Amino acid sequence: MGSFSIWHWLIVLVIVILVFGTKRLGNIGKDLGSAVRGFKEGIREGEADKAEAKDVKPESGRVIDVVDKDKR
Repeated sequence: MGSFSIWHWLIVLVIVILVFGTKRLGNIGKDLGSAVRGFKEGIREGEADKAEAKDVKPESGRVIDVVDKDKR
């Protein structure tokens, strides 16, 4: 079994168009494109948040432990 020729792929394409129709396939393409675009924007925002978090430094190197005296 070798790879499919161009004629095999053209027949598959024609069958898919007949089953789903061009309008539905266009909507699927638009939805897929917007999903990929949203994913890329989310990745960019996540990287920007990480960069901002690395830039924030504490004012001093010591840790202050606060205990609420009213609860004792």
